[in-house]
Amino acid sequence: MSIVVIGNFDGVHKGHQQILNRAKALAGDEKIIALTFDPHPVSIFAPDRAPTLLTILSDRIELLKIHNADQVAVIKFTKEFAAMSPEDFVKKVLIEQLKASTVIVGSNFTYGFKAAGNVESLKKHPEFETVVLDLQAEKDENISSTRIRKAIVEGHVEAAREMLTRPHRLDGIVVHGEKRGREIGYPTANLGNIDGQTIPADGVYAGWLTVGIDRWPAAISIGTNPTFEGVRGRQVEAYALDQVDLDLYTKSATIEFGWRLRETLKFEGLEPLLEQMAKDCAEARRLTEL
Repeated sequence: MSIVVIGNFDGVHKGHQQILNRAKALAGDEKIIALTFDPHPVSIFAPDRAPTLLTILSDRIELLKIHNADQVAVIKFTKEFAAMSPEDFVKKVLIEQLKASTVIVGSNFTYGFKAAGNVESLKKHPEFETVVLDLQAEKDENISSTRIRKAIVEGHVEAAREMLTRPHRLDGIVVHGEKRGREIGYPTANLGNIDGQTIPADGVYAGWLTVGIDRWPAAISIGTNPTFEGVRGRQVEAYALDQVDLDLYTKSATIEFGWRLRETLKFEGLEPLLEQMAKDCAEARRLTEL
């Protein structure tokens, strides 16, 4: 038998962690299974309104395991799955496949065709106990993936970090950029393959760049580099502080956002830009050494 916690779990934020902690307290010898869905249901029914991701699926699975899940069950969300009746979802998934003895959900949980099932209908099933949790409130607002996403796109990465309990991150591949950073003494890793992830507002940030087993403090820039003419679209790039001769092209990389330092500025030439970049790196170095 198992304790099943159900949710989309995008971000595995404080509220999600509360549900998983409750499962751990109840578990005893039973295993904890986190049941999640991929892709996000909105991306199937209204792709133009699909939210950007706080965590890619592999990160979500890893974080769920860090926060007490023994196993993670991922259901591929399709129109066929969405057409399943609430009764079939309970019988085929929760009882037959996952052998649930306890099911833990948030108070806004719905399931089955047209979201016809809710916590009240779930409680009527005698085969398992249903535990319903109100997600932890903070400043009279529920911590939610939507709220965290809004904070990030507005550049409030410190607030997002508090709600996530860790820095927000982007995962991608290091691609070739304009190479201007290398020319002026600040070689940056330009992150590609990040479509669909939640990218912070344009600006300069302090955080970390991870490639393989190496994790370096970094100064991070997001934007179009307005000081230079002819720069192509919006870029996310990180300078690994005090590192030289790094060859990172085509490698998988992660950028974590700890603090926002300033907005993007247009400088009147290279000299004032270099002066500001030195200040940015000094501040990023100070913050990441805390």
